[in-house]
Amino acid sequence: MTTAVALDAVPRIRRGVKCTYDQIRSAHVVLFPEGVLVLNETAASVVALCDGVRSVGDIAVALADEYAGVEPGDVASLIARMVERRVVDVDG
Repeated sequence: MTTAVALDAVPRIRRGVKCTYDQIRSAHVVLFPEGVLVLNETAASVVALCDGVRSVGDIAVALADEYAGVEPGDVASLIARMVERRVVDVDG
């Protein structure tokens, strides 16, 4: 069951988590104590914007300028999955 994340919640990358580009995989990855997540370009953009300042809604607006068809609910769902994987924390 996926945890719900509100559009006014403010996500931030957890301590000990690193976001980087893996040259060998030719993909963006998130490195965390429990493993590695390989991200597509859009998911990498979402995670990069989880700075502890922007809300989920703000992130969705920023991504809509760059990608067509970005829905705030989809951004919230992705961030909720990142919370479950212990990659991102949310305030609010």
